[in-house]
Amino acid sequence: MANIFNFSKNAFQNLKQENSSHSALLLIVLALLCIPLSYAFNSLALVFLLLVTLISVKKQNIKLDLYLLLPIILYVLMLLSITWTIDLQRTLSGLSKELPLILIPVCFLLFRSFSTLEKEKIIKWYSYGIVAYSLFYLAKALLRFIISKDTSVFFYHELVTKDVNAIHVSVYVAVSFFYFLERQQKALFDKFSLVLLFVMVFLLSSKNIIVVFIALLVCYHLFYSKTSKKMRLKNLVLLLVIIFSIPFVGKIKERFKEEYETIMTDSSVNDVISKDSEKVYNVSIKQAWTNKAFKPNDYFPGTAFRVYQFRIFIEFLQEESIFWTGFGLDASYYKIAEKGIRYNLFLGNETQEGYQTKNFHNQYIQIFAELGIFGLLLLLTMLLLSFRNAMKTKRYVHIAFSVLIIALFFTESFLWRQRGITFFILMYCIFNANLKSEKTILL
Repeated sequence: MANIFNFSKNAFQNLKQENSSHSALLLIVLALLCIPLSYAFNSLALVFLLLVTLISVKKQNIKLDLYLLLPIILYVLMLLSITWTIDLQRTLSGLSKELPLILIPVCFLLFRSFSTLEKEKIIKWYSYGIVAYSLFYLAKALLRFIISKDTSVFFYHELVTKDVNAIHVSVYVAVSFFYFLERQQKALFDKFSLVLLFVMVFLLSSKNIIVVFIALLVCYHLFYSKTSKKMRLKNLVLLLVIIFSIPFVGKIKERFKEEYETIMTDSSVNDVISKDSEKVYNVSIKQAWTNKAFKPNDYFPGTAFRVYQFRIFIEFLQEESIFWTGFGLDASYYKIAEKGIRYNLFLGNETQEGYQTKNFHNQYIQIFAELGIFGLLLLLTMLLLSFRNAMKTKRYVHIAFSVLIIALFFTESFLWRQRGITFFILMYCIFNANLKSEKTILL
């Protein structure tokens, strides 16, 4: 702990010195680390970044970069959707929320390109910041546990709050974990961080991220680890033993069990939500796809709800003229609400919001439904190019980011949240901008 304290004591001073090599380095790190904070801090960090960029811009620094132009084109498409949206007020609100999609790439186009070493410094300091956040979340949970004796404070949204979102934080943590994992020379702090972030991924209990995280870990040990084959196999066996024992722990077990039951059983009783006066039944995946109507006491677990959302999207494609243009940015909520009423979903009460207020929880469907096929193709192009670049540079933290985001988009409308769009576009620009002159450097 003394080593960790000494490291933390000098961290800010070191970051300040490293910022002298590039005027925007510290502001990029600040923007990344403000993401889990309130939206005001996040917005201020982006404003500072834009102001510094405009003040320090030089003609010789301005360049064209296909990877940076793609998100700008996507935002232009969002802007054009004003002309066909079915909900102008929501579209205008959505455009302000999606501003990072154009502002951040513009900044990267205007200021001097980051060198590979400078990019490594950004990811390094970002990862250190996520370690600090993890310690804060765990300390807060421990204090709440001492007061309440409730172990749920260590898991899922209870650990980080529903607003910050455990699924989103899982991605922040997982990317940082793979930064520390691929470091060739690991100090004591690096090893401590690996253990801490590994535990955090599972405590945050995002089923999708846990599965992808495990797959990425296995792939790393099989194909990217620098250790000997014998040591690699030993580490892999130990890792798998640890990993496959974790899903049997408390709240993590409950979340996986709930999903298993929705695959195997129709209308199983949800013991967690049910009360003495009224039972609540889990909707199975089959029921989510085939039922002509539901009951207000039907509960949709994660996978079943996403199947239902995919079902109504297919119905929209058949019933509405949205293939080319979509409903307009953020304009699908009205149509989703109509379907919720039609299928008699739980519509909310004084304490809980109804299913009809939720988005598609799938970024690919969300963008297709609201911006049409061209919006989907632009997004897929960005994701595939990022993954291709990751494979070419062989940076495993870049590979992990690309794979995690591709997988996350199947279960979350990540880019339709301010924190989500800011994290994605910052990381996308850091990893993909100015790649032609880069060489791989591992700190």
